[in-house]
Amino acid sequence: MSNFNKKIEVLKRVIIGSLSDEQKNRFHLGSMSEEEFNHLMNSAIQDDRVYGKDWPTNAETMIGYQRLTNLEKCLVDVINNNIDGDVIETGVWKGGACILMKWIINEMKSEKKVFVADSFDGLPAPDVVKYPKDAGDIHHTINVLKVSIDDVKNNFKKYNLLDDNVLFLKGWFKDTLPNIDINQKFSIIRLDGDMYESTMDSLTNLYPKLVSGGYVIIDDFCLKPCVDATMDFRKINNINEPILTVDFTGVYWKKI
Repeated sequence: MSNFNKKIEVLKRVIIGSLSDEQKNRFHLGSMSEEEFNHLMNSAIQDDRVYGKDWPTNAETMIGYQRLTNLEKCLVDVINNNIDGDVIETGVWKGGACILMKWIINEMKSEKKVFVADSFDGLPAPDVVKYPKDAGDIHHTINVLKVSIDDVKNNFKKYNLLDDNVLFLKGWFKDTLPNIDINQKFSIIRLDGDMYESTMDSLTNLYPKLVSGGYVIIDDFCLKPCVDATMDFRKINNINEPILTVDFTGVYWKKI
């Protein structure tokens, strides 16, 4: 196994919170022994953290090992194949998926930028007039989903990954995404907005900027409003690329 693969296997375990606080500290300090590194690389991961079925307090992401690995494979593919465009995640929680992307970009000597898009104040209340399929959604009442921009920046700093190529878009997607430069290109758009409105806003504003050979990744395909928004957008825009399954909620497709 290459040094890159060894490092990223441990990194993913750190980001999903499957290591102890002491182990995480040693990772951040670069003080892990080679023996411990090799041991952790092959260590077992609890099912909830493999598939992102819980909301861990000691992790930078909820999405779990399986969806992080999917993101890794998509990003490595676009870099290896010289696919143009930066990367973006809409709905970042504590920033773990964006941290993974930034680490890969640095390790692979890519110049891609990482766009980190979030309100940094939780999810919006449903706009049931414009988006009736969001009626009854309670995500806006869940305080654990509210993570400040300073906390996310500090998480990047812990991994020594905060630099000028990490760009923060603070605000509701309907306000921030339309203001992205018209000439901006993306090779990966990862959507984690839960709701119909958030998913539709992300697809509407970002999919036209996704280059051929790039990937769209949908995190919340177990939630009906997200599924409906995705399928409505695909139908309106005659998108026929097959939807591929990552795990019980994650899906993706490659843009032709």
